[in-house]
This record gives sequence, structure tokens and C-alpha cells, in this order.
Amino acid sequence: MTIPRSVIFDVGRVLFDWDLRYLFAKLIADADELEWFVSNVVTPGWHFQSDAGGLLADMLPELKARFPDHAPLIDAYAARFNETIPGAMPGSLELVERLDAAGVPLFAITNFGHEFWEGFRPTQPIFDRFQGIIVSGTEKLIKPDPAIYRLAIERFGIDPAGALFIDDVAANIAGAESLGIAGHLFNGAAMLEQDLVRRAYLAG
Repeated sequence: MTIPRSVIFDVGRVLFDWDLRYLFAKLIADADELEWFVSNVVTPGWHFQSDAGGLLADMLPELKARFPDHAPLIDAYAARFNETIPGAMPGSLELVERLDAAGVPLFAITNFGHEFWEGFRPTQPIFDRFQGIIVSGTEKLIKPDPAIYRLAIERFGIDPAGALFIDDVAANIAGAESLGIAGHLFNGAAMLEQDLVRRAYLAG
């Protein structure tokens, strides 16, 4: 059985804000030192290994060997990762609630480390409204690889022709569109609400 109409959300910077600086600004007082640290030590590119399926047991020792003087901060990245996510993006969770109340099936495809997702998911009951969530670090598939969208379609019975995928990265939208899923490039909840109404997922 296919699901004729559905909405698929990204998580980071669509549903919830995320930036390494939210954590490390608490631990590094000097602004220049903070920027150096997130540009050279615990960087988004290095963190991306976790999204792709890397394990902290492998990632942390390698980085601490390269930057031994920063070992406590590297350990904080693992122990306090939820502090890189300060809260929801304004208005986004309210749209999830409205879509759910309107009976629209909800899904998510997120680039998120498996271990970090295990620590974050239980803190957010909003995800109880979702019928299925694909986590890149669990599946070892990562956006914008078309394989991750194909997995969601097959696992959850999503009809691409009736689905809308919402992400803040244009390349990720293109990956979904390559499989026939419509895309919305997220730039705030107000514009998303307008698009959801225009596409008749929500009443105006």
C-alpha cells in the first residue's frame, strides 16, 4: 500500500537549530579561539563522519591524537552533543503539529549520527508524530545520495508523486527530486507554511 500524500522533513536547521558553536561558546571564552577551534579541530566536516556512519570510538581517539591539547573539548563534543542543538526552529514544530492534525503522514530523512540520534530522539516527543524516520548514521547512507530517499520510499511505502521533501540544502532537495519527490528549500516557517497551503497540504 502506498501513501498518496505525505511530507518528509529534514531535522537539522529545519525542525531544530544546530551549530557546534552553541556548545563550544560555553567552553571557549575568546571569540577568535572559538572560531579557530570549529574551523580546525571539531569542524562540521569532521563531524560529518558521524552522519555518514562513523563511530565515536574511532573518531575521537584519532582527533585527540592530532590535537592532544584539546582533548577535553573533543570529549565534550561527544558527551554534550545535545547542547549543539539549542531548540526548535521558530514555527517549524507548530507546522508539524498542524500537518499531523490534518491527517498528513509525516516522515523524516536526516543526516544525523546514529549515536547522537540515540541521545537526541528521546528528548523530543514531536517525533512521535512521525510514521518513519531515516537516520543517515544508522543506515550508512547520506543525503544527497538518491539511495537514502529510495530507502524511505521503499521502507515506508511513500508515493513520490504525492510527497514533499523539506530541507535547507539545495543539493539535498535535488537528490529527492531525482526520484520524483517535490522539494521545498527551507528558509523559515512562514515561507514553508505558504507553500504547504499552496500545495494543499494545509488549509489556508
